[in-house]
Parts: sequence; structure tokens; C-alpha cells
Amino acid sequence: MSPLTYPDPGFTERTYPAPLEAGWPEGYRLVLRSELMDVPDPAAAFLRLADGVLDWDLHRGSGLRVAADTPRAAAGVEMASGTGFGRLRWRAPCRVLWTAEPLLDGGVPVSGQRAGFGYGTLRGHPVAGEEGFYAELTADGQLLFRVAAYSRPANWIMTLGSPVTRWTQELITRRYFRAARRLAGGSPAATR
Repeated sequence: MSPLTYPDPGFTERTYPAPLEAGWPEGYRLVLRSELMDVPDPAAAFLRLADGVLDWDLHRGSGLRVAADTPRAAAGVEMASGTGFGRLRWRAPCRVLWTAEPLLDGGVPVSGQRAGFGYGTLRGHPVAGEEGFYAELTADGQLLFRVAAYSRPANWIMTLGSPVTRWTQELITRRYFRAARRLAGGSPAATR
């Protein structure tokens, strides 16, 4: 098993209702985004979104190519996503550190939960850190999609190119949210 490229793993594993806003390791760039999804049936949309996150459809829907050991995220699975044109590709290898499957009661999602996964970077990734993807069904039955990430450049070359890396991270994050809206079948109600 390849070693992670950073010494602070596991901070993205946050079960509902643990806040995402605090308690991150020092020395990293932090990205926290959340969007309330405006959908007619939040419970059904939660299941669609959670399955899309766990089945790599969120990544594929954001324009990334995904090479994974399994068709569904699971702890220990190594995967690589990539973007680019033709032979010019940026490959980003990661290992899934945790997953949270949707909790059901009689086939209906339980309110007050998060489903999704978090992965950490492996050698060859342009940054060192971790990212978590969350479908959240709040206690009052609203649907949120969240992304939490902490990272820093993986090496001195990436440090020199950090403005480009930050721009690329922002672009992919926006695409994640667009893909999440499609998976949930709704429109954004509010972005935080």
C-alpha cells in the first residue's frame, strides 16, 4: 500500500452533526463549500446524490476521468482522477480513507446523516492533503452537498505553480457542485 503524502490524515471524516468549519490541521489551504439543494423530495435526492458520490459519478460528472480499483468508493481503495487534453493529462492518485453509506429505515433515508467519502493524496498528486465529499440530509429534512479539503503543494515545483494549482482546484470544485445538482435532480437554493 502506497504511503500518503501528508502526515495529517483523517480530518475529513466528520459524521453528522459534527461541524465542518473548525478543527482542521495547521499549515494547509482549507476549502469548505456547502450548497443547499432545492429539490421536491430531499430524501430521494439524498439517495441519488449519495450513490453518485460513492459510485464516482460526481467525479465523472465534473469532467474527470476516474481509474479506481472498484466501482464504488470503499476504505483502502486506490483511485486516480485526471483531467487534460489528449496525451497531456494531469493524474491525481489518492486512497479512500473512509466511506459513509446512507442509513435507511425501511428503505427510506434517516434524517440527520451524511453519506460520502474522503480520500488522501498519494505520490504523484500535485498537492498533499485530503478531500471529503458529503451528501447531507439534515435533521429537518433538507439536502446539502458539501466539500471539505485541506491541501498544500506537494513539492517545490507545485509551490511555484500554486496560482495555477489553486485555479484548477477552484474550477474542479465548481464542477463538483454542478455535477451534484444534476445527480440530486435539483437547483441550488443557497451556497455557503
